[in-house]
This record gives sequence, structure tokens and C-alpha cells, in this order.
Amino acid sequence: MPPADPKALFERYRRLLWSDEAIGLSLDVSRMDVPDSFWREMDAAARRALGEMAALEKGAIANPDEKRMVGHYWLRAPELAPTAEIRRAIESTIERVEAFAADVHSGRVRPEKAANFRNLLSIGIGGSALGPEFASDALGTREDRMRAFFIDNTDPDGIDRTLDAIAASEGGLAATLVVVISKSGGTPEPRNGMLEAARAFSKAGLSFARHAVAVTGEGSALDETAVAEKWIDRFPMWDWVGGRTSETAAVGLLPAALQGIDVDALLAGAREMDAATRAADPMKNPAMLLALAWHHATNGRGEKSMVVLPYKDRLLLLSRYLQQLVMESLGKEKDRDGRVVHQGISVYGNKGSTDQHAYVQQLRDGVPNFFVTFVAVTRDRAGESIEVEPGVTSGDYLHGFLLGTRRALHESGRPSLTITARDASARAVGQLIALFERAVGLYGSLVNVNAYHQPGVEAGKKAAAAVLEIQKKAVAALRAAKGKPPMSAEAIAEAIGSPDEAETVLLVLERLAGNSGRGVRREAGPRFSAS
Repeated sequence: MPPADPKALFERYRRLLWSDEAIGLSLDVSRMDVPDSFWREMDAAARRALGEMAALEKGAIANPDEKRMVGHYWLRAPELAPTAEIRRAIESTIERVEAFAADVHSGRVRPEKAANFRNLLSIGIGGSALGPEFASDALGTREDRMRAFFIDNTDPDGIDRTLDAIAASEGGLAATLVVVISKSGGTPEPRNGMLEAARAFSKAGLSFARHAVAVTGEGSALDETAVAEKWIDRFPMWDWVGGRTSETAAVGLLPAALQGIDVDALLAGAREMDAATRAADPMKNPAMLLALAWHHATNGRGEKSMVVLPYKDRLLLLSRYLQQLVMESLGKEKDRDGRVVHQGISVYGNKGSTDQHAYVQQLRDGVPNFFVTFVAVTRDRAGESIEVEPGVTSGDYLHGFLLGTRRALHESGRPSLTITARDASARAVGQLIALFERAVGLYGSLVNVNAYHQPGVEAGKKAAAAVLEIQKKAVAALRAAKGKPPMSAEAIAEAIGSPDEAETVLLVLERLAGNSGRGVRREAGPRFSAS
């Protein structure tokens, strides 16, 4: 346990603090309750993990099952790419992104009927949505060149709300550029969002193709659609960049550049942090300090959750972004040797000081099954602040709440770490993204899991496809029995040759019956018939 004596605690803080004034970011792990012996005991494992990371950056195969490299680090340092071809691809894509955004802003690339593009609709899922949404919310200003909207799910009502908001905005749909992001082009959520958006454009008398751009893999279904329909442009997604680590690829850079965000600063911040997190000494490497602190807090087995509390409204979506980055990367059934380990770290969070009035009560006094990641931002705002009471501003209160909560948690034996950024600029956001990307990869090495694949996600997609196939067969069976007495879910399941799927049949037909125009009517029982 760390010392309770204030002087000893301050000495521990100074000894464990990682800080880089040139970068403008610091990391304090002194209140993670890590004994000094743990750092020494983990030194060899930490150095092995750093060696594995160095090999990845040189082009080692990260996914033996998929036979692919992991190269998101090259996106902000193309000169480190293992081949000249990859380097040229990265550099040319960044140049094309910035040139395209400039052409849109200047009016050289124009919509079908409006004078200029004023709105941006980004359609994606997972990392293809969370990264762009995080950057947009964190870095957007009143001076944005385009107003950003997002479709990040296949919820019809949610899609309608977004399209309604666009219709009510300046220029409406006629002044909207759509960026569809999908590596394969077959992922249901972005495909459905694209089809819904295309229908909205058609109903408005507009050509969807004249307003559409694709970010996708070469030769994918989406790529073929964009070529056949003559979309405005296409940008690449490479198989060596995973969705959750694609914010510094065209996936994140294109929407950001179109919105008016300084993507060069975002890339520069990520590049600076990448350099800092290549340090060979684990105790001087902020990503390794994070990974080791996580390891100690969770016993290397995910026994505690990570609560992310940024004390900055602009960083509200950081916890959602980190949920995918951490949980999809580390949540694995088996380790790299094929042993069942059920690894992972659960992530949740909101923002300070909102949480002073929400779940901090439980954090201090409830179940001690978590550790906190505080994120502080030194600069309050661009201009001067008023005093809300003598000598005190609103920003002072915010920082006071952070330090007070940090102290209260420590007094209750709740571990926490604190990341402090100089400001909430594009450069700082790039640094945070790169810091957590590296920490996740290093932690994966420490606990011997592959942080770069996601078999559980693929299993979920296959299961969803199976459900939809049952739905199609069940509806067909009802239509074939039209005019006959209503059928039970059990009878329908028997009729389609899937007697063990009666529950699935019941659930899908009840939902269809609750929506007009789906051709299913629910009778008492419950029983179903074709309407």
C-alpha cells in the first residue's frame, strides 16, 4: 500500500510521475496502490512486451490466424513502414484527404443542387464511428467548416432522428456530403445506414452518388458500389489497420478534415506520443506504466473495471471510445497459446464533475471493484474566466472537484491514476489516442492475449445472420399458410425444420407484428398469421 503520510505520498508522486513538458502531458500512477516490489518483479515481462511491440512496428505478423500485420503506428510515421509501398500509400492518402477537404471547402467539389456542402454525414460502426465521433465532439467549434452528423447504428428511429436533424440544418440534405465507412462493405450497420440515407436522398429528388464518398477496402462490396454508381471519391482502408485503431487513418482523418479539424496537429500529437512510448525503460514509458498499473489493479485477470472520468466536457466521449479500444482488444476467451483464460478489462465512465452527483458515491463507499482513470486538462478555455467568487473561477471548481474526488477515493482505498493534458487541442487528442493504443497492446502482451483480433465480434455477426435466416423462413411459412388458422411459434419452428428455435421464432415474429407493413399479425395465444 502507498504511504498515508502526506510528505511520503508527495515523494511517491514525484518519484512515479511521468511528465514531458515538450509534449504537454503527464501521467501520475502514484495512487494506484502499486508496491515498489511489483515494478521490479514485472521488469523482465515489461521488457519482453516492449520487444514484441518493437517487432510489430517493424512489420511482424500480429494475427497468425489472419496472416496480417498491425500498422496503425505507421499512419503517423510513414517512414517507419516496413515497405516503400505502404509508406507511399499512407503519405498519398493523407495528401488526398487534405486536398479533398480543401476542394469541398472551396466549392471546387460541389453538391448536385446546392452551392456548397455545409453538412457532413458520417456512416459507420464500431471504430469507424466511435473514433470520428470522439474527435468531432472533442474538437468541434463554432468555426467548423461543416456541421457533422453521424449514423452509427441500424436503429430506424435513430436514423430518422439524424436525417431529421440534417433536414432542419442549414442547406439541409441538398448541402450534405455523406462519408460511408466500411472495410468490407458488407457489415450490416453501415450498409443499412447507407441504404437508408440513399432512400432519403432519392425521396428529396437528389442523387445519392453525387453526394457520396466511400472509405473502404480495395475491391470490397462498397468499393464496387462506389465505382459502379460513380460516387464522388473513394479512400482506402487497409487490412493492417483495425477499426478501433483507425482514427489516424482515412477513417478518422477524412471526417475530421471535412469538419475543419487540424488533422496535421492530430497526427503530430500521435507521433509525439508514439516516440515517447517507445522508451526502452518501462519506468520511463507512459504506456507501459499504464499497462503495469492496469495489471496490478486487475491481478492481470480483469478483476476490476476501469472507470474513465475526464474532467472536461470536450472529452465526454473518451470513455465510449476507450470501451471499444480496451474491451474489444483485451476481451478474449483464449490466450495466444490456446488456453482458456477469459481475459479483459471492463470500461465505463461519464465525466467530472457530473459524476460528483451520480456514481462517485458508490465509487467511494460501495463495492471496490474498479480503478479510476482521471483525465485533467490544464487550460480552462481560450479566453479569460470570470470569478464566480473572490479568487475562484468555474475552472477552479472543476479542478477542485477532481482533486477532492481523487483524495476521497484514496482515503477509502480506491486506486486511481491521473492523466493531465495541457489543453484539449487536436494535438492533445492525438496524444491520448496514441497513449491508450500503445498501452492496450502492451497489456495484451503482458497477459499473453492477442490484442489485435476480435473472434467474438465475428461470432456475433454470424449469430445475427442465423437469426435473420430463421425470420425469413418463419415469414415464408406464415405466407404459405395464409387463410389457415393462426400458428404457434412451436408449430412454425417445426414447419421450417428448426424445432429447437421456437423461442427465436416467437421473438422475431412478435417484433414484426409490432411494426406496420411487415406482413405478420399476432393473435391471442400468442399465435401468428400472415396479414
